[in-house]
Parts: sequence; C-alpha cells; structure tokens
Amino acid sequence: MTKATLGFGAMRLPLTDDDNQASIDMEEFTQMVDYFMEQGFNYFDTSYAYHDETSEGALKKALVERYPRESYQIANKIPTWLLSKEEDNDKYVDIMLERLGIEYFDVLLIHNINKALINKAEGANSFEYIKKAKETGKALKIGISFHEKEELLEEVFQKYGDVIDVALIQLNYMDWTDQRIQSKKIHKICVKYGVEIQVMEPIKGGTLLNVTDDVKMQFDDYSDNSIADLALRFAASQENVTVVLSGMGNLEQMKENCETFRNFERITPEDHKFLMKMAREIKKTWAIDCSFCNYCLKDCEMNIPIPDFFNLYNSEKQYHLPSNIDLYNTAANVYAPASACSECGTCVDICTQQLDIPVLLKDVAELFGR
Repeated sequence: MTKATLGFGAMRLPLTDDDNQASIDMEEFTQMVDYFMEQGFNYFDTSYAYHDETSEGALKKALVERYPRESYQIANKIPTWLLSKEEDNDKYVDIMLERLGIEYFDVLLIHNINKALINKAEGANSFEYIKKAKETGKALKIGISFHEKEELLEEVFQKYGDVIDVALIQLNYMDWTDQRIQSKKIHKICVKYGVEIQVMEPIKGGTLLNVTDDVKMQFDDYSDNSIADLALRFAASQENVTVVLSGMGNLEQMKENCETFRNFERITPEDHKFLMKMAREIKKTWAIDCSFCNYCLKDCEMNIPIPDFFNLYNSEKQYHLPSNIDLYNTAANVYAPASACSECGTCVDICTQQLDIPVLLKDVAELFGR
C-alpha cells in the first residue's frame, strides 16, 4: 500500500489581520515553508481563489523565488465558477502560472466539481483542456477536486475516467459515514477506478480539534497521540491516498503535523473503531456541520460572514458565552447580520457540505437576536 505524505494547503495561512484574508503574514509563512522543506516534505496546494486571490503570490515569494523548481511540487485549481467559455481555461491557467512564477503545474485540477459547477466545466470543455495541458507539459498530472455525492462522481469517472489521474476529496473520520459528504463511498469509487486520491479537510477545517471536555477526556484515556495526529493518520491510512493536505495556520501546527508523518504509523482496527465512536459523540455536540471553506462568501450578495456565524452558533449552542454574543454583534455591524439573507440560494449551490444555508441563517438570527 502506498505511503501517504503530508501536503501544505495554502488555504488557511497566518494573517496579520484576522479580518483581511489578503493580509498573509509573510514572515511566519516563510518560516513554515522553510521548516516544511527541511523536514523532507515538498508538496504545496493552492488555488486561484484562496486568500482573496493572494495565496499564489505568497507562495511565489516564500517558495518559488527561494527554492529550485525541481525541489518542490505545486498543485493548483482552475476556478470553475468563473468559466463561461472554452477560452477561459487558458485565461485563468495563464494567470495562475504567472502569479506563481512557474512554467508548469505538478498537478492541475478542475476546482470544486459539484452538481452546480459540472455544467460550467463541461460547457467550457475543461476536461479536454486539462487533457491537452498534460499532453503539452503544462501539467504533469490532472484531475478534479470533488464536493458532491457518490452518484455524480460515478458519472464523472464513467465519462472522463481516462483523463483523471487525481481526485482531491474530503475525507476525515467525522465524514466517513456522513450522508452528505459520504467520504467512505467517495473513497470507494476512487479506488474502484484506480484514481490517485488526495485528501482535503482531514481535520475538517480544524473543527475536529474544538471538541467538548468529555470528548477530549475520552481521547486522552484512549491514546497518548493528539486528536490531530489521529485524524491525520486516519486519512493517510486509507487505500490509494498519496497526499493528505493540511491548511496549517501557524508554525506550531506545522511542527505537530510534520511529526505525525515523519514517524507515520497506520491506524489499527481498534483505532478505527474508536474514531467511529468519537465521530458519533462529536456529532451530538454540533449544531451546524460547516467545514469553514469560505466558498459561500464569494457570491453572497448581502456580504454575510456565513462561516463565522455558523462557528459562533455552534459555540453558543455548546458553551453559552457572552463573548459569542459580542463577536456576533461586531461581525453583524461590520458586515451584515444573519437576518439580512435574501434567500437567493447561490450559497447552497457552492456549499461543499451541502448545507441549506438560508434556513440555517434563520436559526442563527433567532439565536443571536434574542
């Protein structure tokens, strides 16, 4: 079985201003890149959209301009939601290459394939485009990042299986049997078609670390390994997984995750059984199952900070802290309150967790409006 490696996801980088996604802390990010490379890891994943379109430029400064091209690998993703015609593929890929300062991608993916965006990808002939990109050397491997249920993935592989080398999928022990994310079913289909699997959200946007004291105690009683370590090892232990991406936000997270993969041990059947039990326990404490990918923010016409509100909602449901109310009111004044939702439904189409966001925002508005 292939041994998976750790990938550096440039999606949740350290910031100098928490309210400004473009304010990447280049000093700390550069330290993280150096540490990552020093530990023998070299896989970096970015996107046209990450950090308000500044992730690629930051990666150029911290990595590309400081290390020889053959010493690292870069994966990037075509912004599917911006495609309206076939020529747009070249347009955005050329921008991505220029921002990074490279001549080719190690991996080029069509971003966020779901029921809403598959039509855009097919309308722009993106699958044929990435095939040609590989043939011409613009990309060494090609594929998709996927955020949908098993039926669509089966359809995509049936139509484009000869094109797809890599599938980037959401996989963690919380979503393994989840009926919306379907990590286990999605993983099984990838294995069936012999597709290389890369994993995103192995710690579910960090939310698997924010568990109750009772759950933490059960983890402590079970193992000396950290919660993050067990989550990463669960993802990396699955068949056909070659890279597990972690959106590390500081150097300490980087060091802990590198340690997991430097001394990697696959989970045991007992570990698997324990994590499935913990998934059931954690599910009981979550009101809204959001991974905080921030995709919903891009097209919200009312500028509602949806993931922040869902995070505060979950926290308030668990802990009832005055600070939750204060943080909600501050965000509502700076941006817009949850009650401002126009129910346009755009966010539902792009949500990677398949959440009914307008309905959930009503719950948020009710909770914090009291």
